[in-house]
Amino acid sequence: MPNVISALTARNKFGQILKQVEKDRRSFVVEKRGSPKAVILSIMDYLKSRAPEPEILRVIGEESKRNKTSRISMKRINAIITEVRRSKK
Repeated sequence: MPNVISALTARNKFGQILKQVEKDRRSFVVEKRGSPKAVILSIMDYLKSRAPEPEILRVIGEESKRNKTSRISMKRINAIITEVRRSKK
């Protein structure tokens, strides 16, 4: 749920608001004279709203978390690829 702030507050505390948006992924509705005029949200939330994740990537991500493979390092991934390529020669 976004927090509602005035345009004056947004201007005066912009740095603090950006920290909250980045760190806590909070979003803010900016009002001027009681009317909503803008939204401040994290870049991740913005990208998700503009270009939703394809269904297949969401499914793969969920399966990866379930199989506990979502935290494999790039070094380990490259080693696995190398092993598979060698076994196919």
